[in-house]
Amino acid sequence: MGAPAVVVAMAEEAQPLLDLAGARSRAPQLVGGAELHALELDGAHVLLVRTGIGLVNAASALTAVIERFEPGVVVSAGSCGGLRADVNVGDLVIGTDFRYTDADATAFGYVPGQVPGMPESYHSSPALVAAAQAVPAPEGRAVWHGTMLSGGSFVTAENVGATREVFPDALSTDMESTALAQVCGSHHLPFLAVRSISDLCGPAADQQFHLELDVVARISALAVLRLLAELDAAPRGS
Repeated sequence: MGAPAVVVAMAEEAQPLLDLAGARSRAPQLVGGAELHALELDGAHVLLVRTGIGLVNAASALTAVIERFEPGVVVSAGSCGGLRADVNVGDLVIGTDFRYTDADATAFGYVPGQVPGMPESYHSSPALVAAAQAVPAPEGRAVWHGTMLSGGSFVTAENVGATREVFPDALSTDMESTALAQVCGSHHLPFLAVRSISDLCGPAADQQFHLELDVVARISALAVLRLLAELDAAPRGS
């Protein structure tokens, strides 16, 4: 109880963290449909949760893990799609706030991305955002802090224009992080997303649009490792 939970969707996103572990449980537990590994990363105990892809898988798995293990913080890791025109593959995105790409109740006075009756957006823990300032940019790449989107539909070159128009400041999109942020908000748990861009939803002519998943998963894993080290070094109660 109290250990950080690092949440990924896919096995390829979990593998770099398993490779970095100094020790780990011999076999994963199955909790709420998710695969859970108990790891030791740089001497710290960490729960690695692989939820499967999608908002419902992410939310249901994290809820089960919270109820059973009571993690102290939750970090969403792995890959994402680059949305804003100035981001590039391999860049690291640290989410500060989160919205749903395909939630549209504007006809009833809600803002784009807001589920009726719920907040306009979900926010990262200020303490985690502060700790993430120490996370360096990947070699030859950039690190960004800002809005991340999640939804049940892929953003593609065909619909990226509309998404950018509705969410002009959004850096990236994935299929889990906002659902995880919502669950953490409901449980008053500190949350942060640290993901690397694997593909660009609408690349410019001179941009590389795709990077192998194992490469970006390792970028995210190393950033998570640095973040956890910063949290471990922080004075208690900060």
